[in-house]
Amino acid sequence: MTTARAKKAFLLTTTAASLLLLAACGQGQGGPAATSGSPSGSATPSASASPSSETPSTPTGPATPSGPASQPASATPGLCKSASLKPSVESTGGGAAGSVYQSLILTNSGSAPCILKGFPGVSLVSSPTGAPIGAPADRETAKPPVELLLKPGESGAAVLRYTQAGLYPDCKRVPATGFRIYPPEDTGSVFLAQKREACSNEAVKLLTIEAFQAR
Repeated sequence: MTTARAKKAFLLTTTAASLLLLAACGQGQGGPAATSGSPSGSATPSASASPSSETPSTPTGPATPSGPASQPASATPGLCKSASLKPSVESTGGGAAGSVYQSLILTNSGSAPCILKGFPGVSLVSSPTGAPIGAPADRETAKPPVELLLKPGESGAAVLRYTQAGLYPDCKRVPATGFRIYPPEDTGSVFLAQKREACSNEAVKLLTIEAFQAR
């Protein structure tokens, strides 16, 4: 009987131990109980942290300066041209024997300002449309050129000297009806009526001209 009881006790002990082991395994496989919050470090962003649903405003670019609008620079007046110049002469009241000194005047007859600077070209001609006769005027450089800004109606003057053709024995005399005048740096010309005697041979110099000065 002692042996049978021992075997029965051994079986009961083994069975109880097995049940305890099974219960322990069941608890290990179940894992931690679920919590209502998310694990630390991976929380779902709150609604206030989500991007704004409003449409962003469109950039308007740099602000426009509030000062007055800039004005374009005024155009620089061009050189006076023959088409907008009116010639005339005035006596200077001086001169050596046999020479006539006159103030050759060019007036701005146009509608815009222009610049007159330098020496005009001057020749004697047989008619308003005729070719130059003899030598053109030599330049008298005692007075340097100055830049004259002529508004409409304003003028510049250059001293013109004419020497009588009869003073030159070798002069081949030809009648002239006036002067052809070329403004500085212009290929166009104007005619000024003045009856004179010219020399057809260019070796004789009857004319000299100074640079334009203010009147």
